[in-house]
Amino acid sequence: MIDAYGKNNAFMLEDNTLFLKGKLTVNELNDVLIGIEKDLDKFSGEYLIINLDNLQYIDSAGITAVYYLYDRYSNKELSVEIRGGDEKIREKLELFRMDDAGPAAGKSKTPFFEMLGAGVSQLITDYIAGFMQLAADITYWSFIGLFRKKSQRKGEFANQAVLIGVNAVGIVVIMSFIIGLVLALQSAEQLRSFGANIYIVDLTVIAMMSEMGPLITAILVAGRSGSSIAAEIATMKVSSETDALKTMGLNPLRFIMVPKMHGAIATVPFLTIIADVMGIAGGMVIAVTALDISPLVFMNRMEEAFYLNDIIFGVIKSIVFAWLIVITGSYFGLRVKGGAEGVGKMTTLSVVVAISLVIIADSIMGLIFY
Repeated sequence: MIDAYGKNNAFMLEDNTLFLKGKLTVNELNDVLIGIEKDLDKFSGEYLIINLDNLQYIDSAGITAVYYLYDRYSNKELSVEIRGGDEKIREKLELFRMDDAGPAAGKSKTPFFEMLGAGVSQLITDYIAGFMQLAADITYWSFIGLFRKKSQRKGEFANQAVLIGVNAVGIVVIMSFIIGLVLALQSAEQLRSFGANIYIVDLTVIAMMSEMGPLITAILVAGRSGSSIAAEIATMKVSSETDALKTMGLNPLRFIMVPKMHGAIATVPFLTIIADVMGIAGGMVIAVTALDISPLVFMNRMEEAFYLNDIIFGVIKSIVFAWLIVITGSYFGLRVKGGAEGVGKMTTLSVVVAISLVIIADSIMGLIFY
């Protein structure tokens, strides 16, 4: 057992525990650290505990020394654990903690079921609960923002409506027309074999209005605007712009996300209607060219296959999809860690999750509406 270097700064190595006591500051650190290393170099155990219960005060240099000891002897295949310390000391340790350092000990492999339980717990408490909390906050402030616009930048709603909606018209028109064209083309041969050419109208109208139009639009918006939302917020988070907004007394949710939510909800239903029209137009091209159905017959039949409920359900779907896309982009943008690499990862992840949620929501609403 060893007790060294002054009454205020001392250490004691007993069995497999290194007790630090008194003060561990830059003034006394050099002598204390030399003594500790001298004794630990002779230490032959396989498990070492650095105990801070008797430590009265520690500064940043002392914390660096603690983590230095942790890293140095952990690298020698010695299991090291940092224990104890009052609340202030633990807060300082956490504040200056390095990513690869920590109080947990052991080099043993974590059991499978423990890893599985930890993963499920993190999924529920961190991801699902965090997502729902953010969704509730943005939904609340989006509703409040309809009546209180002082915290929003002037003209930001129009700007977001253009970025999310107007600028996406071109790609929605082209892709919806092509998908309507392909949908009718794949069905034409089968309908012709049964002599049911006229039903190409019903198939195209119902499929585009109730399902394909809203879904195509949502996927395109998720890939185009959802990624942009995630990248913008992630960049602001990395560059501490969101922290700057909080410092100025501005709520980042109201200042950044709410205009995006308003812009998306206002424009995505119109994009969906455009997608419906262009998809039906693509189907009409195939009906005229491949099934010898005149445009007039197509239009007359479309009136019979056309139901107002399909439009209403499609608009409701589009609003839900827009809400999911903005929430998802905001959530992953706020979770970014690191620099440019982290921004790229979160942007990619946000698009994948947004499209997945859109498809799941579409399935659920399909069961409810139909």
